[in-house]
Amino acid sequence: MALRLLARLDLEAVELGMFPRGDNDVRLSFVGWQNWMWAESPSEKQWGPVTASDSGFGVTVTLRAEVDRVEWDMGDGTVLTCGKGTPWSATRTQGGRNVASPDCGHVYEAMGTYTVTATSHWDVEWSGAGRSGTLPFTLSRSSEYLVGEYQAVNTGR
Repeated sequence: MALRLLARLDLEAVELGMFPRGDNDVRLSFVGWQNWMWAESPSEKQWGPVTASDSGFGVTVTLRAEVDRVEWDMGDGTVLTCGKGTPWSATRTQGGRNVASPDCGHVYEAMGTYTVTATSHWDVEWSGAGRSGTLPFTLSRSSEYLVGEYQAVNTGR
């Protein structure tokens, strides 16, 4: 019953908040740049807590689900574990400088197109009929991320 109840909650993976956006050749990131990641405007269905109950066969099951952590697979072999993260802002970066995120950031060492995947790990607790337990539950969302590289040429002049 707990599994059926969990399926009916229609929970969602978090939206990827990233700066630089890295979604096209105008807003790409750069080698050596401090990239910020966060859960973009997480709704109850993306972060929790969500509670629900269902009854059947004389038993009532209650379930509570909430995101415990988000694992960011950066596509270059790096996996970071974060909470909600802190959204990037010009104020937080002293006017847009290359400042590290306070809680969820990454620096790419090579240019390329990377598949970034954010996996939400949910704590799902259930109880009913004098019993209780936890259910493992994850949801993922991916996006392509473009990283370029600045290069300087010294002409000797």
